Amino acid sequence: MPAQLPNYIRTYRKRARLTQEDVAFIIGSKSGAGISRHERFKRTPDLQTLLAYEMLFRTPVRSLFDGTHRKVERKLLRRIRLLIRKLKETGHSRRAQRKVEILSAYLEERAAVQA
Repeated sequence: MPAQLPNYIRTYRKRARLTQEDVAFIIGSKSGAGISRHERFKRTPDLQTLLAYEMLFRTPVRSLFDGTHRKVERKLLRRIRLLIRKLKETGHSRRAQRKVEILSAYLEERAAVQA
């Protein structure tokens, strides 16, 4: 599988035949320099900008930022597994057991989606 780019803003912008300045104007940014920084992975857009990209390009943020999405997901899953292990080792309360159940169910759902 080819390496995933952190984001595909440039790809979608080019498909729409828009310049960086056009996109900056549409989303209310001061200049195309900010758009360039996003495209070159030098700066992460804030939430409002992410939502604006999603609306402008009619593409979910998780697709626009596929590489970043996958990286965040791997980290999240790893951290959930660590917490489950920690809870099993130290927490024998009903509350800890319930957390393990909820987190394990989440991992099972993700595994089913990925299969």
